[in-house]
Amino acid sequence: MITKELINPRSIVVVGGSDNTSKPGGNCLRNLINGKYAGELYVVNHKEEQVQGLKCYKNVSLIPPTDLAIISIPAQACLEAVTVLAEEKRVKAFIMYTAGFGEVSKEGGELEEKIVNVITKAGASLIGPNCIGILNRYHRSLFTLPIPEMDSQGVDMISGSGGTAIFLMESSIRMGLRFNSVWSVGNGAQITVEDILEYMDLTFDPKTSPQIKLLYIESIKNPDKLLEHTASLIKKGCRIAAIKSGTSESGSRAASSHTGAMANPDLAVEALFRKAGVIRCFSREELATVGAVLTLKELKGKNMAIVTHAGGPAVILTDALSKGGLEIPSLADNPTAKELSSELLPNSSVSNPIDILGTGEPKHLAVAIDYCEKRFDNIDGIAVIFGSPGLTRVYEAYEVLDEKMKTCEKPIYPILPSVSTAWDETDFFIKKGHVNFSDEVGLANALIKVLKTPCPSANNPELKGIDVTAIRRIIDNIPDSGYIAPKYVQQLFKASGIPMVQEKVSSDWNEIKEFAEEIGFPLVAKVVGPVHKSDIGGVVLNIRTEKHLHFEFDRLIHLPEAKSVMIQPMLNGMELFAGAKYEEKFGHLVLCGLGGIFIEILKDVASGLAPLSFPEALSMIRSLRGYKVFKGARGQKAINENQFAEIIVHLSVLLRFATEIKELDINPLLATEKGIIAVDARIRIEK
Repeated sequence: MITKELINPRSIVVVGGSDNTSKPGGNCLRNLINGKYAGELYVVNHKEEQVQGLKCYKNVSLIPPTDLAIISIPAQACLEAVTVLAEEKRVKAFIMYTAGFGEVSKEGGELEEKIVNVITKAGASLIGPNCIGILNRYHRSLFTLPIPEMDSQGVDMISGSGGTAIFLMESSIRMGLRFNSVWSVGNGAQITVEDILEYMDLTFDPKTSPQIKLLYIESIKNPDKLLEHTASLIKKGCRIAAIKSGTSESGSRAASSHTGAMANPDLAVEALFRKAGVIRCFSREELATVGAVLTLKELKGKNMAIVTHAGGPAVILTDALSKGGLEIPSLADNPTAKELSSELLPNSSVSNPIDILGTGEPKHLAVAIDYCEKRFDNIDGIAVIFGSPGLTRVYEAYEVLDEKMKTCEKPIYPILPSVSTAWDETDFFIKKGHVNFSDEVGLANALIKVLKTPCPSANNPELKGIDVTAIRRIIDNIPDSGYIAPKYVQQLFKASGIPMVQEKVSSDWNEIKEFAEEIGFPLVAKVVGPVHKSDIGGVVLNIRTEKHLHFEFDRLIHLPEAKSVMIQPMLNGMELFAGAKYEEKFGHLVLCGLGGIFIEILKDVASGLAPLSFPEALSMIRSLRGYKVFKGARGQKAINENQFAEIIVHLSVLLRFATEIKELDINPLLATEKGIIAVDARIRIEK
C-alpha cells in the first residue's frame, strides 16, 4: 500500500543522519535540506547533539509524531526502531536504505519479514530495504546524486536496482529529460514495481499526471498485476518503456516439445510487454533515448526529412531509419524544392537529406525547417543534425531550433553531436526545456522501437468459430496425463476451428490400406508413439504406391515404442510453426515462426500470452526476422497471413479453456495454395 505520507509527508525523520555526507544518512539529509523540504525535519543519532544545523535526538522514542521515517542504521537495530516508530510515533511511511536482509541470507530474510509485518500492521508503507530511496517534487529522500531537474510533467522512473536508477538518471539528465518522480524499490519487501504502477494507475489524472514511465525491472513478482496496470495506463494516454533484466537463463526444465525447449523467461517477458503495449529496451542508454523520444510530438506518418550541415551523419541516419521501415522520400523532383534551393547557399542539396552545407547559417537552418513544416506535404517529421566544427559558436542556430521546436506542429528530433566542442551551447539548448540526441543511430533505433510497439491488446478471448463446450468435454474424457492420442488432437482442433489434414491412425494394415485407397496417393506415413519421430526415421514422405506403403508400414510399426502408424495425404507448401508452453506465473506462452527444421536451426520465433487478439497475433507474425519470406520472397507465393493469425488466435483460445495443456506443437502448419492446414501436432496435458 502507498500512503499519502510517503508521497507528501508533513514531517520526516532521518534515523542515522549525520554530518558525514559520504554516508547514506548524511547525504540524504543534505539532499532534503538542499531541496528545501517544506515540512518538519528531524534527525536521530545517538552520538550527536546537532547534525547539519538540526537538533539531533538520541533515539527514536524521543522524536515527535512523524509521517515518514528514513532508516539508515545497521540491520540488527532496525526492527526495534521500526517498532517504536510504527506503534508509538504513528509513522505511516518508511524508506529503508539499510541492506543485509533477504538479499544476503535466510536469517536476513526472516528479519525483513518481521519488519514488514510490523509496518503493514500499522497501515504504513515501506520502500526497500536495500534501496536508494525515492524522489519527487515534495521531498528528495534519496541518499545519492545526481538530483535531476523536477517537473510536474517529467517522467516517472521506477527501478528495482538503486545503482541502475542512479546511472539511468545520469544518462537521462545528459539528454535533457526531466523527472516527476524516481522510485527505487530495492528488495521490494512490501511495495514492488507492480504496486507503484497500480498506484499511478488508480490515481491517474489525464490533465495533471505525467504520461511517460520508465521502468527497470529485475523481478516480475506478479505478471498479471504488471499487465493490468501498464495496459491500463497506456490506454489512458501514457507511454511506458522498460528493461527487464535476468532473462538469459531458461532454468532447468524438462521439455520434450520444440516449444518447451525454446520457451524461456525472455520470450515470456516479450509476450507480456507486447500484450501490455510496453516498449521493451535492453540498455540504460536505449531506455533514456526512448524516454526522450516520447517527450516530443507524436510522429503521425512514416516520412522523415533530414536537415543537416554535415553529410556523413545524415547518410548514417538515413540508413538507420530506412532499415527500420521509415521513409526518407526524395524531394529532388518537387517544384517546391527548387524554391528552397534558391534560398540556400549555392551547391546546397535539397533532395533529402537537405544539406545546407557546413557554411550554412542559422537563417538557412530556419528556412529549411519551415519548408519541411509548411511546404512539403509528404513529410511527417524532421530530424535536424547540427553540431560545431569548433570554429564558430552555434548559440544562434540553437535559438532557431528552440523556436521551431516550440512552434512547429510536426515533431523535430534535435541531433546535436558536439557535446564537447559546443557543450555550453548544447547545455543552453537543453535548459530551454528540450532533449538532445547526440547519436543519430541511437535516435533512429529508439524512434523505430516506439513506432513498432503495438497498442495494448484486449484480454477477452475471441470465441467466433470455437466450441468451448466441446473443448471441455474432450479434455475431460482424456483418461491420463501425458501426450494425448492423435484422435484427441483432431477433436480439439476441430472444436477450436484449427484446420487439420485428414489422417488415419491404426496398427492394422487393412485399415491403413483402405484409407489410402480413399484419399489417394502420394502419402506421408509417420510412426505414432515415439516423441521425436524424425530422429529415428519415423517419417516417410512421398509414398506413391501401395507396395511402398506396405513396406513402410511394416518398418514403422516395429520401431522402438511404436504403437501405430499414421498416414496423411502428401501436401506441398511453406512450413510454418505454432506452439504453446505453460509458463509458471505468466500462463500460456504462444509461439509462432517458420516451421520444419527452421524452428530448431533459426529459432526465429515471436511470443504472445494467451488469450491473443487478432491484431496481437498479426503483430507477432510481422515481428519475425523471416517475415519477408511470408510475403513471397524470391518468387515464392505469399502466405495468407490473416489465416495464420486466425489460427494463432484460435490456438490461444483453446489454451484459455483447456488449461490442462502444458505443451503443444503444430509443426508444421503447411501454407498450401488452398490455405493453411495443420499437418502434425502434439499436445501434452497434465490432468
